Amino acid sequence: MNQFAPLQNDTFIKALRREVTPYTPIWLMRQAGRYLPEYRATRAKAGSFMQLAMNPMLATEVTLQPIDRYGLDAAILFSDILTVPDAMGLGLRFVEGEGPVFDRPLQDEVAVQRLEVPDMAKLQYVFDAVAKIRTALAGRVPLIGFAGSPYTIACYMVEGSSSKEFRTIKTMMYKRPELLHHILAVNARATTAYLNAQIAAGAQAVMIFDTWGGSLAHGAYEAFSLAYMRQVMQGLNREVNGEQIPVIVFTKGGGVWLDDMAACGADALGLDWTMDLNVARQRVGDKVALQGNIDPSVLFGSDAMIRAEVRRVLDSYGNHAGHVFNLGHGISQFTDPDAVKVLVDEVHTYSRSLRVSAAG
Repeated sequence: MNQFAPLQNDTFIKALRREVTPYTPIWLMRQAGRYLPEYRATRAKAGSFMQLAMNPMLATEVTLQPIDRYGLDAAILFSDILTVPDAMGLGLRFVEGEGPVFDRPLQDEVAVQRLEVPDMAKLQYVFDAVAKIRTALAGRVPLIGFAGSPYTIACYMVEGSSSKEFRTIKTMMYKRPELLHHILAVNARATTAYLNAQIAAGAQAVMIFDTWGGSLAHGAYEAFSLAYMRQVMQGLNREVNGEQIPVIVFTKGGGVWLDDMAACGADALGLDWTMDLNVARQRVGDKVALQGNIDPSVLFGSDAMIRAEVRRVLDSYGNHAGHVFNLGHGISQFTDPDAVKVLVDEVHTYSRSLRVSAAG
C-alpha cells in the first residue's frame, strides 16, 4: 500500500463533490505539453513522445512542470489515451506532423474477434508514473488519472489513425454493428481495469475523454458511446481508504445529450465552449458538477480579453458550488505560456471576489 502525503489543496476534489469552495479551482486539459518550453526540452531529452510517456521519471517531470509554473489546482497524469490499444498489440507509433498511427488496425473480422483485454502488466509504466507523480506532488494538489472512452479509442483502432470523416468505423457501425459492439465491450473492460489500476496506484480522480462521441448521430451516441462509458463507471473503484474517487466524463460536442450524460453515473461532466454554463447548470441541477468551458483560442487574445472571457464564464455559472474551470478542449501548442498565467490568476482572483460579494 502506497503511503502518500495528505492533500493540502482539496479545492478541486470539493468542487467535484459540489461542495462550497473559497474560489473556483482550475486545471487545463493538456496542461503539460508543447506550449511549454520546459516540456519541449524534456521531450527532446526523451527522444520521442512515447519514450517520454513510458519513462515514469520523465513523465513525472513533465506532469509537474505546469504545477510548478502556475497555481493550478490539479495535476493530470502525462500519458496518452492510446496506451490501451497499444498494449492490445495494434502497433502504435507517432508520426511527426500526422499524429498517432496503428500498424495493425481492426479492419477485418478476424482481427476484431482476436481482440482481448490486455495484460495490465504491459501498462505498468503508467501505474509506476502515477505513483511517482503522486509522491512528487507531496500533497500539493490532487492527481487526475484518465483514459479514452471505449468509442473514442475504437475510432483510432478501426481507422488506424486520426480521422475527420470516421468513414471506416461508421461503415462498420452501420454495416456490421455486432463487430463494433464487440470492440466496444472489450474496450470497456480494458478501460475499467486500466482506470482501477491508476486509482490503486494513487490517482485521486479519473476522467474519461470521449473526444469523438460528438461525431455520432443522436441514437448512436447512446448505443455506441454512452452505454459503454456507463459500463466503465459501474466497474470503477469509487472509494479508496474512505476517500471518494470522483469521475469526470467529457464528450466533446456532447451538449445536446447533457441530460442523458448527467444520469450516466459520473460525478462531473466536462463541457466544450459551445454550451452556456448557466443553461447547463440549470438543466443538470444537483446531479453533477460541471467542468469547463472557455474556448482555448481565447488564450490567443490580449490579456484584457482573456480576463473578460474568464469573467464571462464565471458569471455564467454564477456563485454556485460544483464548478471546475477548464478549457473547452485541450490547450493549443501555439499558446503563449504567459497567457495561461493571466487566465489562472484571473480565475482565482475573480471567483474569490464573487464569493465575497455573495457573502456581503
